Amino acid sequence: MPKSRALEDTLAVLNRLRDDPTSAAALAQLRQALAGKSSHAAAKAAQIAGEFEISALVSDLVAAFERFMVNPVKSDPNCRAKAAIADALYRIGHDDEGVFLRGIHHRQLEPVYGGRVDTAIDLRAASALGLVRMNYADALVELADLLADPEPRVRAAAAQAIAYSGSDHGVPLLRLKVLSGDDDSSVISECLAGLLRLAPASSLLFTARLLDSSNASVSEAAALALGGSRLPEAFGVLRQWWERTADVALRRTALLAIAMLRRDEPLDFLVSLIAEENGPTAREAIAALAMYRHDDTVRQRVRDCIDRRKDVDLRAAFADAF
Repeated sequence: MPKSRALEDTLAVLNRLRDDPTSAAALAQLRQALAGKSSHAAAKAAQIAGEFEISALVSDLVAAFERFMVNPVKSDPNCRAKAAIADALYRIGHDDEGVFLRGIHHRQLEPVYGGRVDTAIDLRAASALGLVRMNYADALVELADLLADPEPRVRAAAAQAIAYSGSDHGVPLLRLKVLSGDDDSSVISECLAGLLRLAPASSLLFTARLLDSSNASVSEAAALALGGSRLPEAFGVLRQWWERTADVALRRTALLAIAMLRRDEPLDFLVSLIAEENGPTAREAIAALAMYRHDDTVRQRVRDCIDRRKDVDLRAAFADAF
């Protein structure tokens, strides 16, 4: 049987274990996959172990991780198995820092056309969460280093992990990262989201000041972080920014952020724009409310506003959004 077909059959068998993943037979098959040479099969077994938080497999997961760290590019191409194992151990609540410390420092450069690429991004991100969950004493030190990681996804994951820690000791780290800047706006957005979670009162003012940044991507990141915070005080900040902002794209972002607050007052405001404002503004409000497309009450309110205006363009915008 070709190797590809054998692997497909193995993965199919492992997927079927989800019906009863902690039975003796299932545990035996999961252990076999973790002990085998196939990184694909081991990754699938680790995914199942994490999904169902099977603590009985912790020692098998750790042993597999150590094995795949030997000649890692060959034994675990694309770092699939090690990342899945670290994620499983994080979900299970493994309290030994060994795997997580090795994972958070691991870089796996693999050849691609024109150079090499680091495939250990997900491993570092999962390891960061693992260290936080187990309350590792120097977790924030490790996360500070990750905020300077070459990969933007890892930097964003570091910000998420700092917020996940729940420690106000992470606030200075996140503020410094925001003020020092980042080439990727998603990193700034995650830092601001973390700040609004860890220290909402002081971070609301800090984030509000960034709305008027000369860098549009920073303004956008600040707006989306405020929207994602769902803080009631964020509505007034975002509304005032929308009113004084001339840039069309940023005005759209402001309305989207207002919709993200998912509160009655912001919703009433957006519906009022559809009912009363000019065509372009009404259409932008409809687009912002598209996230409510599965909410029958909101959908009907928007439809009623449009029906009363009898505007063909607004009806078309509604059809596109809802």
